[in-house]
Amino acid sequence: MKILQLNTWGGRLGSKIKEVINREQPDIVCFQEAIKVEGGSGFVFDELSEIQEDTGFEHCYFSASFGWKLMKREAQSGLATMSKLPFSHTDNAFTRLEYITDFDILDTDYNVRSLQHVTVDYDGKQVHVLNHHGHHVPNHKDGDEETMRQCQMIVDYLDKLDGQIVLCGDFNLKPDSKSLGLINAKLLNHAKERGVLTTRTPLTHKTEVCDYIFTSSDIEVKDFQVLDDIASDHKALTLEF
Repeated sequence: MKILQLNTWGGRLGSKIKEVINREQPDIVCFQEAIKVEGGSGFVFDELSEIQEDTGFEHCYFSASFGWKLMKREAQSGLATMSKLPFSHTDNAFTRLEYITDFDILDTDYNVRSLQHVTVDYDGKQVHVLNHHGHHVPNHKDGDEETMRQCQMIVDYLDKLDGQIVLCGDFNLKPDSKSLGLINAKLLNHAKERGVLTTRTPLTHKTEVCDYIFTSSDIEVKDFQVLDDIASDHKALTLEF
């Protein structure tokens, strides 16, 4: 099985996102900052259903964090997991705040965060795939008391699962941050273990590692890659197991 992880940057470079997915041929894709617009965007960015259709994924689970009016249409931003395998279970647990309507970046708290969870059956085994966009602390990726609280919520959620676990996401945290250490103690952090230097692209001045794929110890990993394609301000990660 192959998983691809990407913060889509709102689908600004949708054609490049689709190009990467079609080349890599993952079985599952985990997105953060995915945009869904009822009836299609009609604009230059590619919304989720357009990406799903053009990459051939039959199954998609979208978990919205906030929504707003786009002309006469309803737009939403959130987490998305696309899969070639059917989902036997789906869930979304908010780790901070709840879904916000009429979102306005100038006067609304954008740190609406959740943990998305899907389960697929593969080769006779139950695989839990989780997707998270971490709390954003301005000016640094060291975390704070709030990121500690939310990471502990994630660990508590993981402790209740029976089966193999893959956790993906843009956590907005450095590999050795105290907050991420809670998850590092539970799962194998492949970006940290392989000494990845950055998961950002030249489309941003930021150079830190903040995107991750984690796995439970019972998963046999064949390959992990940080792709150099410029399809977002974040790099895509792939994991084969």
